[in-house]
Amino acid sequence: MGNPYAGEVALVIDGRRHVAKLTLGALAELEATLETGTLIELVERFEGGAFSTRDVLALIVAGLRGGGWDGQARDLITAEIEGGMVEAAKVAATLLSRAFALPEG
Repeated sequence: MGNPYAGEVALVIDGRRHVAKLTLGALAELEATLETGTLIELVERFEGGAFSTRDVLALIVAGLRGGGWDGQARDLITAEIEGGMVEAAKVAATLLSRAFALPEG
């Protein structure tokens, strides 16, 4: 489990625990990766359940890089994410949420 007050989310990839977080630099990189739309539109897609696997991958990569990982999206093509796509989508949504809101109580 990452520190929610620091915006951190834990993710296990290939059996190794990583801490992901959306720093300002990671958010800027995310915007560049998305190429179209804004972060607000990305939030709206997640809130409406209309996000794509590309959205999930972009958020995971940005979060991992914000947490100190030096990999690229292509490094995750064959990676095993514990919990599969459902966990990846959950982590992506949590990253986005924690980047823009304080954790509850």
